[in-house]
Amino acid sequence: MADSGRAPITTHILDTERGQPAADVAVALLKLEGEQWLPVSAGITNSDGRVETWQSDYSVSPGVYQLQFATGDYFARVGVDSFYPQVTISFQIANTAQHYHVPLLLSAFGYTTYRGS
Repeated sequence: MADSGRAPITTHILDTERGQPAADVAVALLKLEGEQWLPVSAGITNSDGRVETWQSDYSVSPGVYQLQFATGDYFARVGVDSFYPQVTISFQIANTAQHYHVPLLLSAFGYTTYRGS
């Protein structure tokens, strides 16, 4: 865990179509090791669309990471037809002293992401 008590990588999801956080979305965190994606941790978004607590504590090392969001399950649960059954965001960590926040802005037929703070 980071010195501030928060995980080194955090995320949140805003359902831009509905104008509210996307709650109860399963999120997997993986790291690329050689040619394989290995699990690091997993979590579920809370009522504010944030993964506040990962299932297991972890530390980061330089490399390529991936967040996988179970968006198809989310949209099925809220009764919305959607195009993307899963959203995967890959990103690179070079400086392990920094915090990495990776938000997902989501609608049924599109999404965007950025590096937050």
